[in-house]
This record gives sequence, structure tokens and C-alpha cells, in this order.
Amino acid sequence: MKTIMLVCSAGMSTSMLVTRMQKAAESQNVEADIFAVSASEADEMLKKKNVDVLLLGPQVRYMKAQFEKKLEGKNIPVDSINMQYYGMMNGEKVLEEALKLIESK
Repeated sequence: MKTIMLVCSAGMSTSMLVTRMQKAAESQNVEADIFAVSASEADEMLKKKNVDVLLLGPQVRYMKAQFEKKLEGKNIPVDSINMQYYGMMNGEKVLEEALKLIESK
């Protein structure tokens, strides 16, 4: 089971992307817990849940260094979601990126 956390400013548009990523995971027989939280909820969620990868929505990509520092030594890759994939709500491609990051850690 892979745990993929998406972080955005409010959690609205990203929840649609989560749904598409879940559908892509199902169709590829990938067991994944994919969810979105707002940037303000991210720290609390990281304390509660073991996350395999953290993806930042384009609106909060400026927080990447901040999250990398917080997660230092925890072996949790942090990256921003490709803006094109995000804009097109391409769950398949975003899932593919997340899985690559998990495999490379």
C-alpha cells in the first residue's frame, strides 16, 4: 500500500485530482491511499500518517524547501505536481510521477 499525500492551498481543486489518481490506481491494480490536505493541515497529517511521498500543488510549490527541511532524514520524497498535469487533472500522470518518486527513495 502506497500512501500519497497531496498538499494545496485549500484542498478544493486537488480533491478532484485525488479522485482521478484513485481511478488510475484502481485501473493499474496499484494499492494506494491517496488524499489531499491544505498546507495548514499538512504538518498535523504527517504526524498521524506514514506517508510515502508528498506532492505539492502548483499554488504551494514555493513551500517545497520548507517541507524538504521538515522531512529531512525521514525518507519521504517531496516534489511539486507538474503544472500541465495539474491543469489537465491528469490523475494517471501524477500517479506515475508519485510512484517513480517512491521507487527512487
